[in-house]
Amino acid sequence: MNSFLMELGLSSYTAKVTELLVVGSFETMYMVLIATLVSIFFGVPLGVILLVTSKGYFWYNKTFYQVLGTIVNALRSIPFIILMVAIIPLTKLLVGTSIGTTAAIVPLTISTIPFLGRLVETSLRTVPYGLVEAAHSMGASPRHIIFKVLLPEALPELIQNFTLTVIVIIGCSAMAGTIGGGGLGDIAIRYGYQRFQVSIMVATVIILVLMVQLTQVFGDYLTKKVDHR
Repeated sequence: MNSFLMELGLSSYTAKVTELLVVGSFETMYMVLIATLVSIFFGVPLGVILLVTSKGYFWYNKTFYQVLGTIVNALRSIPFIILMVAIIPLTKLLVGTSIGTTAAIVPLTISTIPFLGRLVETSLRTVPYGLVEAAHSMGASPRHIIFKVLLPEALPELIQNFTLTVIVIIGCSAMAGTIGGGGLGDIAIRYGYQRFQVSIMVATVIILVLMVQLTQVFGDYLTKKVDHR
């Protein structure tokens, strides 16, 4: 890539920095994409379980809800940078290393799943309880209530919360660079901070801001498309 950029007329230094930022951007997008998909895969069921086991719903179980809620709150309360260091043994066990973009996905998902779970629970609570009662009175099973009433009715709020989750993951992926997580955060630390190359630091910040802005715009667009209220 470096030789290709130089052929375009860029100086050796500019070509090197450009290549660095392009690779870092792709690494960040890779971390964010995988972490988001895994978080949604586990976070949505977690949020549903939190809702339907809470008071007033069809699988109400006070003890189970309190225990699960406590675990979720405990995981949410741990700062990401501390969690990332604390679970290094688990990260090594799962992916074979604690350094790099793939390794950074492990703490990203563990940190985000409980966060998203609570957001999903909150989104589902926006669905009028009367709809749940009406569906139940007509003989709808819990499964049908979840997939035909709760999730479809809460879809606009869910998309907004998915958008928020992606933005949080982008921010956390930058923090992952402090312990060699790769991506733009790693570039900002190694070159912008440790080598005092302010231009690289500014460039990484601009790229991260653009990622967040594009994510928010896309999330707002999807919300408007599915919100028929």
